[in-house]
Amino acid sequence: MKKIIRVLAAMTAGLALIAPGALATPAVAASTAVTAPGLELPVPTGGFAVGRDTLHLVDRGRKDPWVPTADRELLLSLYYPALARTGTPAPYLSTSEAKALLTDRGQLGEYVTPERLAATRTHARTQALPRPTAHRYPLIVLSPGFTMPRASLTTLAEDLAGRGYVVAAVDHAYESDGTVFPGGRLLTCKACEQVFPDGSLHRVSDGRARDIPFVLDRLTGPRAAWRYSWLIDPGHIGMAGHSIGGAAASATMAVDPRVDAGVNMDGTFFTPVPQAGLGGRPFLMLAGDPALLPPDFPDTSWEDNWPRLDGWKRWLTVTGAGHPGFTDWPVLVDQVGYPHPETPLSGTRSQQITRAYVGDFFDLHLRGKPAPRLDGPTAADPEVVFHRR
Repeated sequence: MKKIIRVLAAMTAGLALIAPGALATPAVAASTAVTAPGLELPVPTGGFAVGRDTLHLVDRGRKDPWVPTADRELLLSLYYPALARTGTPAPYLSTSEAKALLTDRGQLGEYVTPERLAATRTHARTQALPRPTAHRYPLIVLSPGFTMPRASLTTLAEDLAGRGYVVAAVDHAYESDGTVFPGGRLLTCKACEQVFPDGSLHRVSDGRARDIPFVLDRLTGPRAAWRYSWLIDPGHIGMAGHSIGGAAASATMAVDPRVDAGVNMDGTFFTPVPQAGLGGRPFLMLAGDPALLPPDFPDTSWEDNWPRLDGWKRWLTVTGAGHPGFTDWPVLVDQVGYPHPETPLSGTRSQQITRAYVGDFFDLHLRGKPAPRLDGPTAADPEVVFHRR
């Protein structure tokens, strides 16, 4: 269900979120690049084409928690409903970002080269014109897992935008394996060097709970930084995160009442939910299969925090889905033939479930649309277990 404790132990030993192993040799990488077909993310299920912008934000009033000599920086991918056939295909990752990611993913590097991973086909388009609309769209903020780039949630982000949301996927500086910031700077995981030795991962979710209110100020405030901020309905905002990004969702809701609904996708609550709750706001906990967790890494944070959630709430588990199951990785590793031991559920099915349940949750709580699949188990989704509701 929640594997960040096992991840902590593995990464402290120099390993990674995806199974450990040797890095690819140049000979293996070269032969793969010549013969392998291109990778592709699943097509969004919504009715709208998807545009994507990139926005760099600098908080001049706050120093970076990991590099105190620098101001706090954030890099956003903004997805939005767009006019079809405008713009150009959006890239997935830069080659340097893909290389940093694969270096931290051990054996996966034997199955895919940085160049092939970077060239993964997405379905958003840069410079796409916004879709004409008489109303504004709800905003959903996405926060990735620790060491993971914002690109790891592209499949979900594109699907939500295709359903009629503006989506802000956030890279938090110095918290990924490597993210290219303006000026060609590859910012690596300085936070890892500080929180893994002493286990102080709450510093990450605490810090993100300061990042996101600043993002909301710059997207919806009187001096909005994004050229298409007029698309956003500031009265309807949600947040979802994977792993520690899920902990950041509830941590952000605890300090910012603008966030109306939140989703934690398989993340330990390193920042506990306040005893007083979240003001009655809805929260979805979507977890991987507890059968895939080893018994020697207990995590009781979901049990501990469940009673504090004081609004509409659900605790769902997905049979066969491991910790990475709510990101793009099951889709991509299936395509490269990587036998991932932590995600026996197929990438196709993992993403169908993630998109459906997260999308329906926000449809229900930000738009008031019925979401019957959240009422209880359904034969259409036998993998989804209603642990508590």
